[in-house]
Amino acid sequence: MIRLMIADDHMIMREGLKRLFELYDDVHIAAEAADGPQTLERLRTTSVDLLLLDISMPGLSGEALIARITLHHPTLPILVLSMYSDPQVAMRVLRCGAAGYLTKSQSPETLIDAVRKVHGGARYIDPELIEPIALSSLKPPERSGLDSLTNREFQIMRLLAAGLTVNHIAEQLMISNKTVSTHKINLMEKMSFSSNADLIRYASNLD
Repeated sequence: MIRLMIADDHMIMREGLKRLFELYDDVHIAAEAADGPQTLERLRTTSVDLLLLDISMPGLSGEALIARITLHHPTLPILVLSMYSDPQVAMRVLRCGAAGYLTKSQSPETLIDAVRKVHGGARYIDPELIEPIALSSLKPPERSGLDSLTNREFQIMRLLAAGLTVNHIAEQLMISNKTVSTHKINLMEKMSFSSNADLIRYASNLD
């Protein structure tokens, strides 16, 4: 029996996933969470075998959340279920400690296959991202575009694109306003953004 935890801020998505997994005898929903802090709290109080995680949730999320989880629960497999089909995003979360990455556009059969494989100790990559990731790995190393951003800069870019102010980002990440502003300046320069509109436009194309 796979004791599964679902972490997604959309209730409809969580309910749909629970109904799906009820069709399989080898999966039991042990817990669910709607944001990053709640995910960490549930993991402290509930024993689970696998975490099915959305990387775009309110509060602590994305790579920062994965890093926090792997720090406190190093043996817990994390399967990311995301709306983002960008191979760079997938590679980032896999490097942060996730064991698998699947997009929400995939079929229920593909999802249950991914859950079983990750629970069994294997790594899993969305079938549609395998080729782009493989081709990307063959390219000469470049430090431009997304690849030039640090994990923190990438995270702040996402939060800015979501409409958060520098002050809100500082509160959410528990860092100073000055630090957020510095990261913003650096990422704007690396990505050649001349305005927040450029940033939002680019980030929307990653969806």
